[in-house]
Amino acid sequence: MSDNAPNTSPAVQDAPATDENQLIAERRDKLRELREQSAARQQPAFPNDFKPQHRAQNLHDRHGAEDGAALEAQSLTVSVAGRMMLKRVMGKASFATVQDATGRIQLYIGRDAVGEDVYSSFKRWDLGDIVAAEGSLFKTKTGELSIKVETLRLLTKSLRPLPDKFHGIADQELKYRQRYVDLITDSDTRERFAARSKAISSVRQFMVEHEFLEVETPMLHPIPGGANAKPFVTHHNALDQDMYLRIAPELYLKRLIVGGFERVFEINRSFRNEGISVRHNPEFTMMEFYAAYWNYRDLMDFTEELLRHVAKQAVGNLQLTYQGQAVDLAQPFARLTIREAIVAHTDAGEHVDDRDWLITSLRKLGLSEAKDRLSTRSLASLQVLYFEEAVEEKLWQPTFIMEHPTEISPLARANDERPEVTERFELYITGREMANGFSELNDAEDQAERFNAQVAAKDGGDDEAMFYDHDFVRALEYGMPPTGGCGVGLDRLMMLLTDSPSIRDVILFPALRREAGKNA
Repeated sequence: MSDNAPNTSPAVQDAPATDENQLIAERRDKLRELREQSAARQQPAFPNDFKPQHRAQNLHDRHGAEDGAALEAQSLTVSVAGRMMLKRVMGKASFATVQDATGRIQLYIGRDAVGEDVYSSFKRWDLGDIVAAEGSLFKTKTGELSIKVETLRLLTKSLRPLPDKFHGIADQELKYRQRYVDLITDSDTRERFAARSKAISSVRQFMVEHEFLEVETPMLHPIPGGANAKPFVTHHNALDQDMYLRIAPELYLKRLIVGGFERVFEINRSFRNEGISVRHNPEFTMMEFYAAYWNYRDLMDFTEELLRHVAKQAVGNLQLTYQGQAVDLAQPFARLTIREAIVAHTDAGEHVDDRDWLITSLRKLGLSEAKDRLSTRSLASLQVLYFEEAVEEKLWQPTFIMEHPTEISPLARANDERPEVTERFELYITGREMANGFSELNDAEDQAERFNAQVAAKDGGDDEAMFYDHDFVRALEYGMPPTGGCGVGLDRLMMLLTDSPSIRDVILFPALRREAGKNA
């Protein structure tokens, strides 16, 4: 985006240091006058009949390099519309800078060209007003591409003053809460979400090129499933039954594999009624995909290729920097079992298989018997817990972690040679889980037993354990081919690609506590 600096010769018109409520009241007075004038002329105060034919960045791209004489000789007539971000009022001529979705361009407004009435009205317009302009392209003495305005109109009166023109919104929470203002004033924010759009588009393109069918599955579920997580609960009045916002689309996507769609994917919103942090938002975006006749190793190869493609398309580079540290997506991603990762990244050594040592170490890390039930856990479960507490954050470069215990992977296929572990992986980058995939469990009777174990865990107090999904078991009884499936967290991926420290930075409207005294 272009934030081209306007002609700096005239002084910028600054609003006096005034209480915001007073500024709003003054703008409402101006709108009241505008309504009266518009009514007298039988015209709307907020017209909707202007169609800009040009955009700021396109004009800079096409004509920014041309010299003034050549540009003036072409007599190019253009029309633009946008928000007035700068305004410099002089005697018989003034300057303004308007911003559209692509960038900024300067207007030169001469009193003789637009007429006395329009020029007088323009002088009362405020920063933030949305205006339309038509005129000819030219360059100022300082070489700034500008529009010599012949027609100027006010399209939308802004009632609230914009933040400081140089610093934008200083309060980070206010940037999240009033994203619309953040987008107006911060080009970095606009570029971040433009990169997100490119990334999502590149994911879709990559999947379609690899013969995956994009599908849509329900967001309201009669039974929450597909992940170990707390669901949001609502009630459907007509059916008179509780429903759940989906925590994952997995079980519906696998039903489609049963139905004969051998490669499917969904870019989906999922919801989990859990904590909020720099890594977690209760509403988030994933891409889940399933392929018949693939296993977890096929998935790892494909996921690695997918992430490289998205990085190239969204930011044009595989050598990234995240919060000051390098991340290399070009090198082959490391592959370690949970046990190997503990040995490689801690001083556990031979104690990795010692239950007592693991329990003692977990207590030193802040876990407790009362909350975490350490003494009742299996060795494999303790190793997973120790991995999560002591190893995860150290996995900065892309690393696939494999061989999760069967007891904590109720939807994954057990390894044929070592049935105590599953053919599952989690991908970590910058110490965060980016993807989770596995060879899918397609044995209906085994799946039923796993669901029963989850129900027992839920009855025992685990409110994140899964429900028993009878219809999914019935679908498996019709037969699902060997299948691999994976979910990629797109919000966390965008944090990496845009060097954003918080998930809130890459979600346009993140979840926030309601403002005191406000309904929304």
